[in-house]
Amino acid sequence: MVVDTIEEYVGAISELLGKRLGKLEHMAHDGHGGLRMEFRVPTRGLIGLRSLLLTATRGHSVMSSRLIGYEPWQGSIGVNRNGVLVASETGTATTFALGNAQERAQTFIEPQAQVYEGMLVGLNSRPEDMAVNVTREKKQTNIRSSTSDISVRLTPAIKLSLEQALDFIETDELVEVTPAAFRLRKRILNAEERLKARKRGPAA
Repeated sequence: MVVDTIEEYVGAISELLGKRLGKLEHMAHDGHGGLRMEFRVPTRGLIGLRSLLLTATRGHSVMSSRLIGYEPWQGSIGVNRNGVLVASETGTATTFALGNAQERAQTFIEPQAQVYEGMLVGLNSRPEDMAVNVTREKKQTNIRSSTSDISVRLTPAIKLSLEQALDFIETDELVEVTPAAFRLRKRILNAEERLKARKRGPAA
């Protein structure tokens, strides 16, 4: 993989590629503050890399890659990611339920989205996964407690590209692709079955 960037971001790029098992093989300066870095990196390490690279260098980078051959397995690529919000019910997502979810997480879906049990609907602020019911309706009463009941302001949902989604998932998760869209989901949709699988261990 070849990266053209500026000297200011050498450290950030080296750290980013190092986490993806990249090895710097050559670096050349152009004498005007720019430089070219050449890495040897597993193809799987390139999945989702482009957006991270642009973020790390504030847009001051261009990357290209080509396959140069096959090598023995170099080890797993660690993903530092928090837990996810997993839908506990099948139905239609509501503004009320998503508003509650956004108090402790970032969401992937908008109100009125169709969800099913086991679907990933957000990124938790903590390391563990959390089951949430995003189809829950607000209980109706005859009393309006405050003006906050009139409307719920939602933070815009995180929209992952297909490449980012493939980079995001962990070993117990899948990307479900359809002609109209793609969704993130747990490999085992039912919560009880997932718990049983965890107790059986990684081999299961």
